[in-house]
Amino acid sequence: MYLKINPKDRLIVALDVDSEEKAIRLAGKLKDEIRIFKIGLELFSSCGQKIVEAIKEKGCDVFLDLKFHDIPNTVMKAAISVTRLGPFMFNVHALGGYDMMRNAAGAVREEAARLGIERPKILAVTILTSMDENALKKIGINDNMKTQVLRLAGLAKDAGLDGVVASSEEAALIREKIGGEFLIVTPGIRPGSAMLNDQKRISTPRAAIEAGADFIVVGRPITEAKDPVSAAREIAREIG
Repeated sequence: MYLKINPKDRLIVALDVDSEEKAIRLAGKLKDEIRIFKIGLELFSSCGQKIVEAIKEKGCDVFLDLKFHDIPNTVMKAAISVTRLGPFMFNVHALGGYDMMRNAAGAVREEAARLGIERPKILAVTILTSMDENALKKIGINDNMKTQVLRLAGLAKDAGLDGVVASSEEAALIREKIGGEFLIVTPGIRPGSAMLNDQKRISTPRAAIEAGADFIVVGRPITEAKDPVSAAREIAREIG
């Protein structure tokens, strides 16, 4: 699937800011360069559903990054509510289990069909890119990172999800084992000159694409740049 995506559309900008004003200002600057913006917990908690509508009014798509992880019934109902907002895609935690993911996927299909709208794509978060194998061991997971991520990716596919969020270190393995029609969204992307911040499993934009990522997510290297538009263009050139 990733080969069919316009290179310019592979870059997702994370609007990891705390106010509607900041988010709208960034989206306004970048909308001619960026098709998809990520709305995460910080912005959604500050602004609520209206921020999804505001970004869509700019003519852009939304990746709603709320990482649902709860009992199956609760996540299913949350997924139905999200479907009504009409994002391009949203995510859940794969560690929530097969039933949680399967129920969410089924409910989203039914709700989108009922509303006559395009179904949002559902991704499963495998292991956060802020974690390394030492962090896994501290929470009782003794498998190595690639084994654990591949297991969770396979579970997500079996449950009917469209793809996963995974670091570029695991993207090639997922692509090899699960196939080309399974979306891979890779966060933790840093151009060579950028600071790591709180990320551990990181990659450059080009390396992530070559590893098999369909989309890459970039936040601070663009949103905190002196010239966000130039920063976005430079990354788009690299992945294109």
